[in-house]
Amino acid sequence: MTDRLYSSKQIRAIEQQAIAELAQGDFALMQQAASALLGLLKQRWPSRKSLLVYAGNGNNGGDGYLLAAYAKTDGYQVAIKCTGDHNRLPKAALMARQVAEQAQVPLLAPDAPFKADVLVDALFGIGLNRPVAGDYASAIEQINRSAGPVLAVDVPSGLCADTGQVLGSAVKASVTLSFIGHKIGLFTADGPDHCGDLRLEPLSIPKHLLAAQEFSARLVSGPQLLSQLKPRLANFHKGQAGHVVILGGDAGMAGAPLLSAEAALRCGAGVVTVLTRKEHVAALVARRPECMVHGVEAQQDLHPFLLKANVIVAGPGLGQQFWGQQLLQQVLAQNKAVLLDADALNLLAHQAPPQVQQLILTPHPGEAARLLQCNNKDVQQNRLEAVKLLQHRYQATVVLKGHGSLIADAHGVQLLNAGNPGMASAGMGDLLSGIIAALWAQGLSASDATALGCWLHATAADQLAASDGQRGLLALDLLTEVRALLNQSNCG
Repeated sequence: MTDRLYSSKQIRAIEQQAIAELAQGDFALMQQAASALLGLLKQRWPSRKSLLVYAGNGNNGGDGYLLAAYAKTDGYQVAIKCTGDHNRLPKAALMARQVAEQAQVPLLAPDAPFKADVLVDALFGIGLNRPVAGDYASAIEQINRSAGPVLAVDVPSGLCADTGQVLGSAVKASVTLSFIGHKIGLFTADGPDHCGDLRLEPLSIPKHLLAAQEFSARLVSGPQLLSQLKPRLANFHKGQAGHVVILGGDAGMAGAPLLSAEAALRCGAGVVTVLTRKEHVAALVARRPECMVHGVEAQQDLHPFLLKANVIVAGPGLGQQFWGQQLLQQVLAQNKAVLLDADALNLLAHQAPPQVQQLILTPHPGEAARLLQCNNKDVQQNRLEAVKLLQHRYQATVVLKGHGSLIADAHGVQLLNAGNPGMASAGMGDLLSGIIAALWAQGLSASDATALGCWLHATAADQLAASDGQRGLLALDLLTEVRALLNQSNCG
């Protein structure tokens, strides 16, 4: 079940069902959590023997109190900084505090000095839904000022477990040990920047409870998706690999459809046709003679080329002037598989959802905001809700690009746990549209083509960043890696 991502509400439901079924209380789970935390401390930092635990007044704080007691018994020098009113501790957390007191762990005031090798963040758990303030904000600031490693209990305090948003301020952990199941907010938006190395401890939760519980999203599995590509037999021909038609490249933007076209070719499309401004034809043919390139000016120019397409990509460098507007309307009138990116999305935002039966949308947060008639901040505050709204409104497969890209279709949401800031450069989106289109044209479903395309794109970027660094990564740099990844499958 480790590919499933849950909301805080879903995790609480699993926890309560487990407590009822196993006839054990919160305290028993707290003991397991504390033991797992101590084991991770010893494994990760074996030579560090002093520990400062920041404990809040909820069950997350209870985990911290018990960890401190266990660490003291194990020979650590330990202290606890208590934040919040301990008189409001839940029953299990109060029991944990009493165990720490019995172990004679010093309970310090929030501003008391204590030098430690490792800091433990046990301030807030998954229930936080308001901006951090007061002593809690000061405690988070103390933790983040520390030069030593930080272990976060379940989630970094100040991070929303459901959305990945920082609620005022949040701990930047070196390692986060999450319990029961993965929380979706740790994988998207600000989550990955605050979690550090993310680990999962399922505790004693029965697997059938995890299997039965509804979940918010599933992690994309690239290798599993690669297996969906069919092998190519000896008598295979290009007509069986699909025909991708790419529309774009208004004045000054010829590079965008070229990037998309090169990506489609490198990902196995049998035929790629680019429809662009007449003045761009010669340059595109010179750069990539494997493409067919035609100049188009009016709607009637498109028709013979669109008829031959298995997949149409509209948007790379399309512009938002009359040329792009009228050509996009012709594309949307076709009974074809259509992928809309870039300026096609900006144009789409000004009209009713099209009646296209097979549709993929690939917005970044700004484009998503225009489609939803809100602002960028609204999208980023709840990326999961935004991608679900887009999917419902347009009845399409939608990828909301960004940190922890989200892919939604009628059956649910997938999250891509790959990619890096080196991808924040011009042309990356154009490349992705060509990759997805090629996979779609070769017979994958819209959802599988989108998920696999995103995985290939991001994994290639991660491999290049690991070998050469993130800065200066160009879109075309990815294609050699993408092709190598693609050919790890049995697709030939």
